[in-house]
Amino acid sequence: MIRKARAIWHGTGRAGSGSLSSDSGVLADTPYSFKTRFENEKGTNPEELVAAAHAGCFTMALAFALQAAGVTPTELSTEAAVTLEPDGQAFRISRSALTLRAKVPNLDDAAFARIAGEAEKNCPVSKVLNATITLDAKLIR
Repeated sequence: MIRKARAIWHGTGRAGSGSLSSDSGVLADTPYSFKTRFENEKGTNPEELVAAAHAGCFTMALAFALQAAGVTPTELSTEAAVTLEPDGQAFRISRSALTLRAKVPNLDDAAFARIAGEAEKNCPVSKVLNATITLDAKLIR
């Protein structure tokens, strides 16, 4: 399975702007810029998208893990807070803090903690934070 998204950018890093689109259409020319990333202008930014992906992936992985354990959650609510910090002359995502609030009948605290920990480790987005990254870069003239 391959999922695709595209970024288009015009101008410099600080004064320029761009848009993000995904094949599913959920992102369709969604604006992003220095101001949407480092200030609070309306639009999105890569870190917000990573946070959404991590929260969604982990929550679904947990739902599957709970199903495998024979229990059904009433509700799983996860927030991912992604930290972007300086790293020399650039930046890096240094942390993704997942906060989970769950309603799961018929499950004790110890089993829940174990299952949730396994789901976090097995979530593909958790794994991608240490993935090999490839780049196919071409300059178009």
